[in-house]
Amino acid sequence: MSRKAEQNVLNVDDANRGAESRSERSRGPGTIPPPPVELSLALQRAMLGLKGQFMSADGRGVDYKAMAASPAFLDEYRSLARRLVACELESLRGMSEGQRMAFFINIYNALTIHGLIELAFSSPASSNSNDTSPQGLPHPPPPPTLVTLPEPSSVLELKQFWCSTCYNISGLVFSLDCIEHGVLRGNRPHPSASDPPFGPNDPRRELSMKKCDPRIHFALVCGAKSCPAIQVYSEKNLDSALTAAAKSFCEQEVELDTEKRKVTLSKIFQWYFRDFGESKRELLRWVSNYLPLHSRESLVQMLEDESKEIHLCYRDYNWLLNKV
Repeated sequence: MSRKAEQNVLNVDDANRGAESRSERSRGPGTIPPPPVELSLALQRAMLGLKGQFMSADGRGVDYKAMAASPAFLDEYRSLARRLVACELESLRGMSEGQRMAFFINIYNALTIHGLIELAFSSPASSNSNDTSPQGLPHPPPPPTLVTLPEPSSVLELKQFWCSTCYNISGLVFSLDCIEHGVLRGNRPHPSASDPPFGPNDPRRELSMKKCDPRIHFALVCGAKSCPAIQVYSEKNLDSALTAAAKSFCEQEVELDTEKRKVTLSKIFQWYFRDFGESKRELLRWVSNYLPLHSRESLVQMLEDESKEIHLCYRDYNWLLNKV
C-alpha cells in the first residue's frame, strides 16, 4: 500500500525552500552548524516550557489555540526547528543509539504538536512579498499573522497527516511516518505497508535504530486522546523514562478478566503486534513486565496454564484530538 503524500515541511519557508536548502549546503567557512545534541537539548527545553504553559499536568491534553499564538512557540520554538536544517548529517550519524533515539522521539512529538498547530488550529494570512528575506540570510522574517480555522475534532480529519507532516533535518526530509517507522522502529514497514520506509540507498537509513524497542510506542504522541502522555527524553533518562512510560500506559490500558481468561489491550498492541513478540503469549509476557504487581501476578498465572486459551480483545482507539 502506497503512503506517498505531498510533503508539508514545517521548518522551511515555502518561498525560500530551495534557496535555504542550497545556502545550508554551501555554508561559508565562518558558519558553524548547530551540534545536534545541543540543539536537541534546546528543543527539549523549549518543549518543557511549552508543556508547562499549555499542556495539562498529566501530559495528555494540549491547549493548541493558546500555544499557536504564544511567543514561546512562534518565536523560540519555530526558530529552533528551523535550525534543524543546518545540522550536519555526520554529527547525527556520530550520535550514540541512545542520543539518536531520544533526539528523534523528541523531534517526533514536537513535530506532531507543530503540525497540529499549523494545519489544524492556525493558517498563515496572505503576506506581502516585500516581507521575504534576502536569499541566504540565516534567519527568515517573523511568521505571518495567524488566522483561526474551523477546529477539527479528530486527527483523522487531517488528510495524510503522518506521512505529509515533515521537518527538514540535515537537508533530508523526515515525515512523522519516516521518524517512527524508518528511524525508531528500525526501518520496519508501516502496519498498512509491505515495504520499509527507507530503501537500500536512502541516506536516512543510516540513522535507523539497530533494533526496535517496543517501549517507543508509549513515548510517541499522535495528537489523539488515546495516545500516551507527552514527555521529554534525553540520553541520560531514556531507559528509565521509556520504562515509566510503558508502565503508565499499560496500567491504564490493560484490563484483565481472570475468570474469563480475557485480556483487553490498546489497539497499539494489535497494530504493532510483531514489535512485541511472535505470538500471543510472547506479547502478553512482554506486557506482564510493565503491569502493577497484582496484575502482573494474575497475568503470569494465566500464562503458566498453557492448556487453556487466553482471549485477547482490543478496545476502540479514541482518535478525538487531545485538546483542552
